[in-house]
Amino acid sequence: MEHILIIDDEDELRATLTEILAKEGLDVQEAASADQAFPLLKRTPFNLILLDMIMPGTDGMSAIPLIRKQAPRARIVVMTAFASVQNAVQALQQGADDYLVKPFKIEAMLLAVRRNLQQARFLEGEAVELDRVFHGLANAMRRQILLILDRQGASRFMDLVRLLAVEDHTKVNFHLKVLREAGFIRQGGDKSYAITEAGHRVAGCLTYIGKSLNG
Repeated sequence: MEHILIIDDEDELRATLTEILAKEGLDVQEAASADQAFPLLKRTPFNLILLDMIMPGTDGMSAIPLIRKQAPRARIVVMTAFASVQNAVQALQQGADDYLVKPFKIEAMLLAVRRNLQQARFLEGEAVELDRVFHGLANAMRRQILLILDRQGASRFMDLVRLLAVEDHTKVNFHLKVLREAGFIRQGGDKSYAITEAGHRVAGCLTYIGKSLNG
């Protein structure tokens, strides 16, 4: 379930937004001020934050960098009065992702929420993908295994051990497991290991980098 935090000092607006977004299947929490919101940010990994610009205590503009520090991956949508649209532009420069102009229609709010949640999902997936790639390539033996399978084709475990010239079979087995989990290799029914399309692309990059460094 995706988590949303509404930060606004208008009780009625918070209650209305909470009711509407909860019906969308979202987990919604409220804060009447930015100062009340900061402890919540420590406890919950929010995907989206709806932030009012004018509030007692820490105002929305000042809150943006503080929120960004605690929740770097959360999407921040500021809510500003029509007469203060210029503030929205400044808020975007401060690190907000989107804005809504008050008074806004429910349909416009839902559209903004869906759009930003979709963007949050995309960015999260992108981060996970990069983590997976870097983890898969972090070890020299894993890179060597990829290059061997790219060059030799499907190979059995003992053939890989021989080509790697490694006595510790447990180590090889561990690195093969990491590469499988990263999606770079697969194991067939005959127990041989083969490189995947993603693995081919990575091996191609490794080969190109190696040639560039040696050239």
